[in-house]
Amino acid sequence: MASLHLSSSHARLLRCSPTSPFPMLPMARARTLSFTPLRSKFSSFPRIYAFSSNDIKVGSNIEVDGAPWRVLEFLHVKPGKGAAFVRTKVRNYITGNTVEKTFRAGSTIQEANIAKETKQFTYKDGSQFVFMDLATYEETRLTEAEVGEKTKWLKEGMDCNVVFWNGRVIDFELPIIVKLTVVEVDPGVRGDTAQGGSKPATLDTGAVINVPLFVNTGEEILVDTRTGQYTNRA
Repeated sequence: MASLHLSSSHARLLRCSPTSPFPMLPMARARTLSFTPLRSKFSSFPRIYAFSSNDIKVGSNIEVDGAPWRVLEFLHVKPGKGAAFVRTKVRNYITGNTVEKTFRAGSTIQEANIAKETKQFTYKDGSQFVFMDLATYEETRLTEAEVGEKTKWLKEGMDCNVVFWNGRVIDFELPIIVKLTVVEVDPGVRGDTAQGGSKPATLDTGAVINVPLFVNTGEEILVDTRTGQYTNRA
């Protein structure tokens, strides 16, 4: 077979060696191609597994009777007679009800497909509360019934954890400590600090809580959303 030979001038034009018939792209035009895999809407959600009741711990997400539950307390019990079991206190993610459930030691329990995404509460649209993913600008809407009593701590611009179960929004979590403004309260009196008493104050979200006697209208305070109690000045 005859070989192909190029003159040195032709080789320079094609950017190849004189003995190679395969031209190369000019360096200025060379490109490196990269591909980013597409992310499905719920690709961040964890896979669900079945695990043993012996693996239950505080914070475990389990699925029982077709509903998602979060384990609040657990106790492994090994009686003198009879089979060992695990006694738990669990809270239903959807209803908020807390009940006690008992599982036989070593029994199989289904893990609940629970995932959380941080979203910002942006505004209220009629009876709906709109949360936005600041990375994708995707909106998630919750009704007044779904927000419930949490509305008294919720302010625009607040970052919350929206809770999903099998891709469905079932709840959201407020920050533990929030900064709110006192809009109405009886004025403080000299010497109130030493007395150590408290008085009711109305906050900018509409919530009413007890604050120290020295707190005045217009001040920003920190509130624990788990207890609804004043913690400190902001």
